[in-house]
Amino acid sequence: MNRNETFGIYNTTEHISLLKYSKTACGVDFLLNTAESWEKRGWFDTDKRYKTDTFEFFFFRKAEGYLFLGGKRIDLHPNMVLITSPFQLQEWYVDVDKLEYTFLIFQEEFVNNFLSDKYFMYRLLYCYQHDYPTWFDMPEEATCPLLDLLQKMKQELRKPVADSYHMIVAYLYQFLLLLNRIYASRFHLPFALPLNNYAYQYKQLLEKNICDKARVADYAEMMGISRVSLNKAVMREFGLSAVHLLKQRLLQEVKNDLLFSNLSVKEIAFRLHFSEPNHLMRFFKQMTGQTISEFLAEMNRED
Repeated sequence: MNRNETFGIYNTTEHISLLKYSKTACGVDFLLNTAESWEKRGWFDTDKRYKTDTFEFFFFRKAEGYLFLGGKRIDLHPNMVLITSPFQLQEWYVDVDKLEYTFLIFQEEFVNNFLSDKYFMYRLLYCYQHDYPTWFDMPEEATCPLLDLLQKMKQELRKPVADSYHMIVAYLYQFLLLLNRIYASRFHLPFALPLNNYAYQYKQLLEKNICDKARVADYAEMMGISRVSLNKAVMREFGLSAVHLLKQRLLQEVKNDLLFSNLSVKEIAFRLHFSEPNHLMRFFKQMTGQTISEFLAEMNRED
């Protein structure tokens, strides 16, 4: 089975396809699947730029090549973990014969159907993350418990019984929380009980409105709270200001357009409501320390 059989393909532009997960084509009864690379050969789509509607987790044992994800170039290597969130633009440059990995994919709906917490995935520090990498090395002793949970999910998927859905959700819940602890420790991130949902609601709204709303005050108004209250909530949960989170998400949108579209700088500035192209270029230099030309040259370097 190749990736195009697992996902339905929807052309969103001339250059980017949206791959929607199909449980029927994948041979399981759930909006979730886990397997080894040799069981699902050709998992990566190496022919086009695309995005999926799923969360994806990869535990690489053997890896080489690279990919573009979230406006960044990621060089693959053994013993690394890679996490992607829905609708992140991807472009892979790999030889599938030189990859060996375990993967997990699922739609957010799979979790939401069971949990009443609509912000659960936004609470996980590695989901919709724009400040810290969602790829990192993981020692074997940390990886083993996670892979064991994936193996248990796989057994339920292959031979489902009456309570398999609940068992899979229980394993998935444990997997996501355990990985969140590992991620928080790995990058020294705040890890405290939330006082409210404001920070997670803000993160969700950024994902949905960044192309149209470029001021923290706009989001505070949408949430019905003051900008000060919003900033306090974001600082407590993420250790970052609300402005910083907004700028990082806007920067990713700029990088996506630069890497995955034929839009000119002027057209990108217009799409993202910069008053003029020079303001976009100045913003990019302030955020990255690079000019747009330098960034593109680095992304397109030959190995």
